[in-house]
Amino acid sequence: MLRRLANPAGRSRTTIRIMTRSQALDRAAELFDGGTLFETLARRVAVPTESQNLDRAGDLVAYLTTEIVPAFEAMGFGCRLVDHPEALAPFLLAERFEGADRPTVLGYGHGDVVGGQDDRWSDGLDPWCLTERNGRWFGRGVADNKGQHTINMAALGTVIETRGELGFNAKYLIEMGEETGSPGFHAFCRDHADELAADILVASDGPRLRAEQPTVFLGARGAINFDLVIDARAGAHHSGNWGGLISNPALQLAHALSSIASERGEIRIAEWVPDEIPASVRRALEGLTVDGGEHGPVVEPAWGQPGLTPAERVFAWSSFEILAFEAGTPAKPVNAIPPRARAHCQLRFVVGPDPDDILPALRRHLDRNGFGFVAIEANDAVKFRATRTDPDDPWVQLAVESIETTTGKSVALLPNLGGSLPNDAFADILGLETIWVPHSYPGCSQHAPNEHVPSAVLREALLAMTGLYWDLGMGEGGRSTRFVRRSG
Repeated sequence: MLRRLANPAGRSRTTIRIMTRSQALDRAAELFDGGTLFETLARRVAVPTESQNLDRAGDLVAYLTTEIVPAFEAMGFGCRLVDHPEALAPFLLAERFEGADRPTVLGYGHGDVVGGQDDRWSDGLDPWCLTERNGRWFGRGVADNKGQHTINMAALGTVIETRGELGFNAKYLIEMGEETGSPGFHAFCRDHADELAADILVASDGPRLRAEQPTVFLGARGAINFDLVIDARAGAHHSGNWGGLISNPALQLAHALSSIASERGEIRIAEWVPDEIPASVRRALEGLTVDGGEHGPVVEPAWGQPGLTPAERVFAWSSFEILAFEAGTPAKPVNAIPPRARAHCQLRFVVGPDPDDILPALRRHLDRNGFGFVAIEANDAVKFRATRTDPDDPWVQLAVESIETTTGKSVALLPNLGGSLPNDAFADILGLETIWVPHSYPGCSQHAPNEHVPSAVLREALLAMTGLYWDLGMGEGGRSTRFVRRSG
């Protein structure tokens, strides 16, 4: 079902104002320093868009219709809400067309959030009330993702206000189910591929490498979760009477797991890791420091794939994790051999390994090593597929140069995020190069009580995105000829 919204007349090309990039940045700074961005984000944080709470279905739609649609329409975008049978709420498609000879930039964000956990926030803080305290903005969605797409929308508006136009065609997709696994999202992108056609995706989610360092990442590691299970017999048996006579599933499963990765975490299944790290990826990661900050864990140099830097281990290689292991009754152990054991496992993988061969390769490996009795259970197989734009891509270089020009700082260029997100919908289904500019930081308490982002990060992000959108429109330097339009 398609629900059409008002299509503003302002979609035609406007008269170009003779203004400069620096004036656009001044406007962005005024927008932040004068409190306008805070007021806008406060309204959006106040809408409790908990997608995991079925009672919030009306709030998911209200967020789009009362906040996001009016903001896009004020910038001359045409907007429509599109329902999908798998989705919790409609998808919002917004588009501003400025000319068939201009490149098209697709943006993305999600307006849903995880549960507020209202009673667990610090005194004086409320998940649905944006609060500034000690140089930080607190509120559910400030980091993930209301704050991030609010900044990008404000930057688009600033460029339009300053220049009179963007200098490119803009499309924006907002979903309201990302925190529940983006139901229907990939199908929606397939069904609406023509309407989402663009030359490049520029979006924001996730954290910077460090709070003080602007970051660009170009994709995401893939992820697959699965259980390894040994179900030996119907019940437990006395460890004194039967110890040494019957197998112990917990012990057997521990050995099976140790065959998958070494005692230092090095993966032993060749099909799970890339054949090599591309030279452009190595160059991008050279000299980058992985640091969780004051409250983060310390990187262990002896853990993981030997011969790689910490940045290469997390951004250019695969990692295998045991997330949970259960046998018997851990809370109340008894003197009995458990009848079964289960380990919940996860593989994060980069571009290179065949995602459709991950579980078959595991099966072959277990069988070769004498663990044919270990069952593999996977409910949803590959949850995310690995994606990566080439760091040497001209669009990437433009983005990095633009952000460095605006901020005066070196950009951390990550070939892909260490985590996973549905970037494969853009990269594989829509065939786009993807550029992500995150506006959060590792200590943001995302998905936890006291979610926040330092105001300095948010301010710098607003200026950086204003400069980037200005440069994508080619600014006062004129239109660049180094990019070839690929969108229809």
